[in-house]
Amino acid sequence: MTIKKVGVLGCGLMGSGIAQVCATAGFDVTSLEVEQKYIEKGFAGIRKSLDKLAEKGQLKEPPDAIFARLKGTTRKEDLADSDIIIEAIIENPGEKKKMFASLDPIVKPSAIFASNTSSISITDTATATRRAERFVGMHFFNPVPLMKLVEVIRTIITSDEIFETVCAFGVKLGKNPVRTSDRPGFIVNRLLVPYLMDAIRAFEEGAGSITDIDVSMKLGCSHPMGPFTLLDFVGLDTTYYISNVMFDDFKDQRFAAPPLLKRMVIAGWHGKKSGKGFYDWADPKSPVPQDAALRGLQKS
Repeated sequence: MTIKKVGVLGCGLMGSGIAQVCATAGFDVTSLEVEQKYIEKGFAGIRKSLDKLAEKGQLKEPPDAIFARLKGTTRKEDLADSDIIIEAIIENPGEKKKMFASLDPIVKPSAIFASNTSSISITDTATATRRAERFVGMHFFNPVPLMKLVEVIRTIITSDEIFETVCAFGVKLGKNPVRTSDRPGFIVNRLLVPYLMDAIRAFEEGAGSITDIDVSMKLGCSHPMGPFTLLDFVGLDTTYYISNVMFDDFKDQRFAAPPLLKRMVIAGWHGKKSGKGFYDWADPKSPVPQDAALRGLQKS
């Protein structure tokens, strides 16, 4: 099948990024949100991103031409003629199933449904629809316009044709699609989460300071950023949720969230988005490591 029209569910950080790369690749995009104000906020971010890319000479056409292919709506009926629907709403199984179930009778039967989840079962979500064979996972990475990877996840029900169509679609978006199956964490988080949990345990056990551990992984393993900087960018609440999902499935201590991570999430220290995590982000250009505060939180 040929994909021409794309529907994106959610216009937050991930949803707006997905909408942007789809429009940049030449697709007509309709973004669905619950309120107009979220569309306006998401589209303002897209406009700013496109302008920056244009200044760097990284766009093949003017930002206005790309932006013209974007449409925002609060009506599900406006997605009826989409060829593929990509979901990027809250990471909650019930909410995702509810959304797909409501769209299933509205969107044309030939359309593909895809979830951008980083941890929730694609098979389980697909059961909320009558098109499980046309249901896949498309896990993009933040920031979507810059990160080249997309994990394409198939279930035991997904048809070969649909799976290959989505992989080809990923290439058209300028991404490198990797094929994987519907198992907890897929590829990236299956390997990343134990690493991040071990970094927190190393800090808890006094192996090194936040800065020393980050610098060690950057200079010793050529990682672009250390584990604590990465945790703050991803979001500690998001990481905590993913680790719990994976531990529930694998029952393996490698995936279990350390006590410090749980306490930070309870305290509202969710990383850069909340202003505090393993670093204080009051000045984003010079984040301050929170060793002393976290040692106190660890003992409380």
